This record gives sequence, structure tokens and C-alpha cells, in this order.
Amino acid sequence: MSLKTKPLLMVLTGTVLGASLTLGQGVLATRNSSNALPLEQMRTFTDVFSRIKNDYVEEVSDEELLEYAIRGMLNGLDPHSAYLNTEEFNELRIGTTGEFGGLGIEVGMEDGFVRVVSPIDDTPAQRAGMKTGDLIIRLDDKPVKGLTLNDAVKLMRGKPGSIISLTVIREGEDRPLTIDIERDVIKVTSVRNRMLEDKYGYVRISNFQTKTTQDMLKAIKKLKSDADGQLDGLVLDLRNNPGGVLSGAVGVSDAFLNDGMIVYTDGREEDSKLRYDATSGDILDGKPLVVLVNGGSASASEIVAGAMQDHQRGIIMGTKTFGKGSVQTIQDLQTGGAVKLTTSRYFTPNGRSIQALGIEPDIVNNPNTFQKTEDDPAEFKPLTESSLSGHLENADEDDTQAEGTQENANQNDNLVFEDFQLYEALNLLKGLTILEKQRG
Repeated sequence: MSLKTKPLLMVLTGTVLGASLTLGQGVLATRNSSNALPLEQMRTFTDVFSRIKNDYVEEVSDEELLEYAIRGMLNGLDPHSAYLNTEEFNELRIGTTGEFGGLGIEVGMEDGFVRVVSPIDDTPAQRAGMKTGDLIIRLDDKPVKGLTLNDAVKLMRGKPGSIISLTVIREGEDRPLTIDIERDVIKVTSVRNRMLEDKYGYVRISNFQTKTTQDMLKAIKKLKSDADGQLDGLVLDLRNNPGGVLSGAVGVSDAFLNDGMIVYTDGREEDSKLRYDATSGDILDGKPLVVLVNGGSASASEIVAGAMQDHQRGIIMGTKTFGKGSVQTIQDLQTGGAVKLTTSRYFTPNGRSIQALGIEPDIVNNPNTFQKTEDDPAEFKPLTESSLSGHLENADEDDTQAEGTQENANQNDNLVFEDFQLYEALNLLKGLTILEKQRG
């Protein structure tokens, strides 16, 4: 007997949702069949089930025990497969709308603790100082060890305005940190943009939503308008972007490519074998592109970075990405819950699997931090010929142009302290533009 539910048309972080669930296959197969249930393990299961029912210190219902067994079965597969009961499934739907209550961090499980994949832009978690790679070991007074990821997420969510205390282990710190975060309604703005300098634009994508491609195209068109119709180069910032809607990643990649494959997926089932190709049209008209990534760039972000790298369309700069190259399918159950199951892996155009490896940047650039001080030499103008009393004037000097050049230089000085990686990306764009002009 095969029972199939109506496909669920949703997408999660780097996952395609929409397959149906097939029940009852192979349960009564013969012992020699590849689908036969292993009798010894089934006896062990019923034996353990019986011992818990009879000997456990507290009474546990059959329904609870079976749910625990289902959760354990899925949790044992990989960090991304999970069972969702009705309440958890509803919360998942809420979490994909772009507005929800909580802290604003993308998390996963690692060795029984909650690992921060990345804090989301302009959220309580980011403002409180949470960082990619932080290991959360306590939520208020409750140890994380022993909780499922869903349980931990449920504890982190709460009434806006309420405060939760996170105990965090951070690399480089000799003792755990305590970080208090005030919960808020999380409104995720996917795309932000600004001009870095004349003719050089900046687009930040914090996560991939259904409208991300459309919003990014609008942002770039505005930047081109601000640059009198044409940009000389663009920085695409995917740092701490945990992923999102797969179609968003494909659309963003397609915006910069004229043809060729963007990404393909491969799994055991035929419907998990998918291929996505670019359509004609490059919104930058071939102008230089630098893509910023780091350890918080995961899943859909890695699809974009991998496509740009394989097609040699952009230079990837920053640090190695997270390495999530698997696709999860949400399969809704008749009970109202769902199963989130890893069904395939995705591959870059050149056939590279990103799973557990990540994308290696073309140029490694660590996030150095510089502090301005009162005696910083940058605060003083250097001595030049024009500073000398009685110097000869240059009849060809354009005062307006000189002022503009100095203004850009001052802006760059500030960028060094605000975001060194972005500063380096801008310098790289300038170098690429100069080289392009020299080549004619």
C-alpha cells in the first residue's frame, strides 16, 4: 500500500521542500529481500521498548516512546535530518515567512551542543555580539547537552522583550562567555546596497528568500543609476549568510552569468536529480565581481560562490565557507507533522561536492581589526611638495578633481577600520578595473 500526501510547496535553508512520503513498503518482505526488516534488530527494539515500559523510573506512554524512537532514527542519520511534530512543523512554516520571534541566529547541533552557523543581520543576536562558530552550552540555567535541536530552538524563542542568557564557548577565549540577549520579532531584510565609491557598488545578501533575486536586481539597477548608468565593479557580500531558498541562489547566480550550468543535485531517487542552467544576460555587463564569503556562508551561499568560481565570473575572497552541500526535503505526514530528510547532494558546475569541504576562496583574507588612536599617523596629512611654502603651482591642476580624490581616500581610510575585508575587496575591484582598461 502506498499513501502519498499533497506536496508541500516550501523551501528552507539550502533545501528543497515538496516530496511526498511513501508508507508500508517492504514491511512484509521475505528474509532474503533487500527490503526485509532485520529480525535481530527488531527483537532488540521490542526488548528495549518493553524494559523501558516496565522498569523506567517514571511511566512513559507508548506514544512518547515511539516519537522518541522516530526522532532518534532521524537524528542518527546526519545533523540536518529530523522529525517535526505538528507544533514544530507549524513553527517551521512561520520561520520561512521572513518575520518571526526569537534571537536571530542560524544554528545546528554539534557533539550535543548548539553551534552558531551565523547571526542574522540587524537582529538581537548580532547586536549582542554572537559570532559564527560560537558553541552554546547553556540556555539560561538549562544545559544544552541532551536537548534536541528543536528543543533548544524552542527555548531560545519567546515573548519579544524577554531576556535569555546564553553561555557560550568561543575559540580564543580562555573561559565561557555569558551573553544576555533580548528577544525580538525578527524581520529579515534579505538585500541591502550602497555605493562604496564612484562607480563601485556593494550588495549584501543576508539570506536567500523567494524575493531575493528580484530585490537584488532592483538594488543593482539603483546602484547603476547612482553611477550614471554603469558600475565599474561590484562587491557581493555573502558573509554569514546561512542559505535559504534554493531558487534564490539560482536566480542570483543567473543574474551574473550568460550561460552554462549553475548547480545540480544528485540522490538515489530520480526526482532528486535536478539541474539548473543560466539564461542569457549579465546585469553587470561583464564588469568585475568580487564575492565575499566566510565560515558562516553556507548552503545556498556556497551554490552562488561555487558557480561564480567555476565559471571564472567572479573572484571569491575571504575565508573557507561552512561546507553544507546536502539538500533536505520536507515530507509532510498524515498526522500533521513532517519529516525533514536529506535526499541529495548538490554539486558545482565542475562537479565539485561542497559537502564537509566548503568553498576555498581564490584570495584568503582574514577579518583583521584595526583600532584608531589619537596619535594614529593616518590622522595627520603627509608632507608633500604642495605643503611647502612658495611651491610652484601646477597650471593643469583641477581643484575639484583633487578634492574628490582626497574625499575618496578619506572614505577608504574609514573602511579600513570598519570592515577590512570589504576594504580589500574594493581595492581588488579597482585593480581589476585598471587592468581591464589597460587591455582596452
